[in-house]
Amino acid sequence: MKDPIKYIRQAMINALNGNISYDGANVPVYGRVPSSASEPYIKIYSVQTNEADQNADEFITETLTRIEVVTAFDSDSGGELEVNTIVNDILVIIRTRSSGYFDLSSNDFHVYTCVNEGVTYLEDDRNDKTYFTSIIDISNRVLQV
Repeated sequence: MKDPIKYIRQAMINALNGNISYDGANVPVYGRVPSSASEPYIKIYSVQTNEADQNADEFITETLTRIEVVTAFDSDSGGELEVNTIVNDILVIIRTRSSGYFDLSSNDFHVYTCVNEGVTYLEDDRNDKTYFTSIIDISNRVLQV
């Protein structure tokens, strides 16, 4: 059995990179956020892979990939609207039906589900800024071909 999660994560990064903007500015997409990054930004990382179906003929896995959106404002400006808008734009691209599932055939995988497992919103008031973060969990079922 091979693990498809790195291909799922890369497909998400490729799908979002250059395609998400807010207030006329591109929102950068990272696998690992550089120390020089400024908000808003999107971070995508692998969470887990589980064997989803045990049978004698096929390997089927379910992956969970996390997409975080981070925005920040001076304590008395901005708000949650920016993170909500970016999350909406991400879900329009990522959460598709079968015609839009990631094509991983060149890596010997077939993605056959995409499920939004939930979006969590957080607010963190710090001395310098107020941070608004969303955490999107996306699961995919994948058949090794």
